[in-house]
Amino acid sequence: MTNGIYILGNDVVFDQLVALLNSLEVNGAQDIPVCIIPYNDNLQKLRVEIASRSNVTLFENTDSINFWEDFATQAWTSHEKAQKVWQAKGWRQVHCLERHRKLCCFDGHFDKFVYFDADTLLMGTLDYIYQKIDEFEWVANDFQYKSDLNYVFDLSSQKLAEIFQLDELKSLIFCNGWFASKKGILNRNNAAELLKKLTSGEAEILSLRGADQPLFNYLVARSDISFYNFAYDQPALITGNHWSSQFDVIDYVLYDQGRRLTYLHYMSISAAKFTRLCAGEDVEIPYREVFLHYRYLNSPEKLPKLVPPNLFVRWQRNLKNWGIQKINNVLFKWRVLIKND
Repeated sequence: MTNGIYILGNDVVFDQLVALLNSLEVNGAQDIPVCIIPYNDNLQKLRVEIASRSNVTLFENTDSINFWEDFATQAWTSHEKAQKVWQAKGWRQVHCLERHRKLCCFDGHFDKFVYFDADTLLMGTLDYIYQKIDEFEWVANDFQYKSDLNYVFDLSSQKLAEIFQLDELKSLIFCNGWFASKKGILNRNNAAELLKKLTSGEAEILSLRGADQPLFNYLVARSDISFYNFAYDQPALITGNHWSSQFDVIDYVLYDQGRRLTYLHYMSISAAKFTRLCAGEDVEIPYREVFLHYRYLNSPEKLPKLVPPNLFVRWQRNLKNWGIQKINNVLFKWRVLIKND
């Protein structure tokens, strides 16, 4: 049985991907094969990096990519509220459609796998995760259940209580930026059954405060998939993983009250900040030295000397952000007025 790791990425998150791959090599996953699922066709730098690593491959099953993108498209286009809100904002028919490509994990070569978003660093062994997959079909290790359930499901939907036991639902939610499962747990047969439910009205329970995460959580909670979350079932023994927590750093490894983290997730920090950091800009990012250590682990001579952006760059950036926000506000009001007329 083959254990593996999947990552979703492209050249936009190149610096984060390199840091993640290096952290895998030195923090306990050096013998685990890695497959990168392409976010889109922007892969020039990534293909060169993959060619330099013997245990890293690119997922190239276009049939799988097309199937799961079509699945996500049908699911979200049946969500009437989502279509109205996204259209008013000028967004595409399916917001962040490419993020749903991580569903391709279930069509890959690995019998058991751990999925990583690119904005993650491995800190410790994955052995206990793969062992738990022998008992459960879906394994998580995060504290999403402590957050607002409305980030995942729309609590204003009356249908939500008809589908799920709300007092139990919170224990089942997870962050889909990091999870573990098995090949074929989601497949074309059970996906068809779940899609029937979604397109028959159940899509309305999906929250609009996320992109792919609401759909992933629905698929797990609505199916017969057995689910286990280390952070929920063993909260006193499990470390945090989010960058906003206060961790101790020892030899570029993070510890939570003496316990070594399994992974650090830079969720919600833009890829642009990491790109500017690696270009030499003095960007404030939590555990910045840790990230830079892994990013340039194999090329320390390229470690940038950080300097603040000059006044003109800061002024341009602030003006651009102000202008974009102003334009978006005007366009949103304009679309609402036209729609009401």
